[in-house]
Amino acid sequence: MVFYPPPWVPQLPIDPPDSIPIYEFMRDGKYGRRPFSKSRNPFTCGLTGRTFTHKEFFHRTESLAKAIAKRMGWTPAEGTPWDKVVGVFSLNSIDYIPATYAVHRVSGIASLANASYSPPELAHQLRSSAVKVLFTCTALLDTALKACAEVGIPKDRVFILPMTDDKKAVPFLSVEDLISEGEKLPELPPLKWVKGQGERQPAFLCYSSGTSGLPKAVMISHRNVIANILQHVTHESYGRKKYGIETQVELGLLPMSHIYSLVVISHTATWRGDEVVVLPKFEFESYLAAIQRFRIEQLLIVPPIIVRMLQSYDICAKYDLSSVRFVFSGAAPLGQETITNLLSHYPKWKVAQGYGMTETAVVVCCSSEHDVMHRSSGSLLPGFRAKLMDPEGKEITELDKPGELLVQSPSIVLGYLNNEAATSETFIYDEDGRWLRTGDEVLITLSPAGNEHLVIVDRIKELIKVKGHQVAPAELEAHILTHPTVADCAVIQTPDERAGEVPKAFVVRAPEWKGKPEKEVAEAVFKHVAGAKPSYKWIKGGVEFVDEIPKSPTGKILRRLLRDREREKRRKEGTKL
Repeated sequence: MVFYPPPWVPQLPIDPPDSIPIYEFMRDGKYGRRPFSKSRNPFTCGLTGRTFTHKEFFHRTESLAKAIAKRMGWTPAEGTPWDKVVGVFSLNSIDYIPATYAVHRVSGIASLANASYSPPELAHQLRSSAVKVLFTCTALLDTALKACAEVGIPKDRVFILPMTDDKKAVPFLSVEDLISEGEKLPELPPLKWVKGQGERQPAFLCYSSGTSGLPKAVMISHRNVIANILQHVTHESYGRKKYGIETQVELGLLPMSHIYSLVVISHTATWRGDEVVVLPKFEFESYLAAIQRFRIEQLLIVPPIIVRMLQSYDICAKYDLSSVRFVFSGAAPLGQETITNLLSHYPKWKVAQGYGMTETAVVVCCSSEHDVMHRSSGSLLPGFRAKLMDPEGKEITELDKPGELLVQSPSIVLGYLNNEAATSETFIYDEDGRWLRTGDEVLITLSPAGNEHLVIVDRIKELIKVKGHQVAPAELEAHILTHPTVADCAVIQTPDERAGEVPKAFVVRAPEWKGKPEKEVAEAVFKHVAGAKPSYKWIKGGVEFVDEIPKSPTGKILRRLLRDREREKRRKEGTKL
């Protein structure tokens, strides 16, 4: 059975264009974007207030493209996109997106790198995507130079994205230098793409988070991003119109290298005329200060930030957060208990979730403001089709029965770079066409309003199988986090002679509990779970205390690292995992 968006979801106003680059879609009103005259400035620095109008934004993009083209000997119509791959390894900046558009202006590809990478990790990405030029920032320069030296990128092809807190001069040209240089150069010839080129040509290489394996390079086409912008804006237009919202101020805190921030914040928000207040990275009080100063109305964040707000409510209370209207959480599940706790402090806020993947570029479903159900991730976006499959490969046709989610959409990406095995395993074909296997266990249920919603259970590979039952680590983690002794936690499976597998919790203790005996805290956590959950969900694998839970920049728990740790521990003990 194929599931579709509910009846209230509007149809897409146009078929996503397949012959233009993203930056042209973003600046040309004929495709339906909100007119510049009725839009807010696209990006504003959340530390200094520096901002650009749309006219200035695209002027800087064009000038930057001219300078890069001149220095590299590139022209828009010559060479393949793979000859013009440019890396971006930087903290967030109001010049981050112009740097990527400048690459697209010369018909190149932007390879976006995680700012937390080590030199070997960055070198792997630079090598695997054949990067020729790298944009970085002074805070990450040492890492960037080590990686560039390893893969042979010369120093004169390393450029700096300026940051507010840059304190020392470095012998590298900055984006500002290149823009000044480009303003004196002749205009570039226009891009003249043939029909379908935007559908076939990668715009971005984004590397998957690697929660259960090594990161893979995902090839995301121009049309993939354009399609998801149209899908998301169309889906949200119903709720925004219902509540009279034309434009608003949104938070741009999540790493722009990550698909969630790249598409939802940096593209969808600005295409509909919203202003994005950009912060380079997460610093708790800078985050709160930006909300207060810029009167931010919508927070696009991840669960760890919400948990931090709850744990540090005394600090939050010092700031005026009354401008916030809507909190949108993504990248990892947000538990009902956490939402309830947040709303007890901020009862006027609406809290909703969405779901997506790098491979769907990005949003599959999200909650409209008029139909929020806290346990769900909302309804399918227009242009999406979905079905659920049981472990035997049979389609699930009824509601409230979990199965692996498969989806179709014009935003489904091209595949994985130089990885045919992973591509053929993830992107499959049947009589209904090409489907993406998400690897997530999902159920479809009805909201109180009668609309179909998707409830994300967990990654199939991470579900813990206890005596015929399946336990979702995310559910247990959300509950454990409500205990006052716990600052952070993660749950994995560990072997058990009777049950096969049982849950084990890794716990970071709250500061005020670090002096207490570990046995006392572990017993308190165990009783907290046992008092609220059925016995097969009890953390019978024990509680292990750690200083930090390994996570991706967007808050996804890297359970594979914890499993590796557990496996090594059991190897030394002579047991198995």
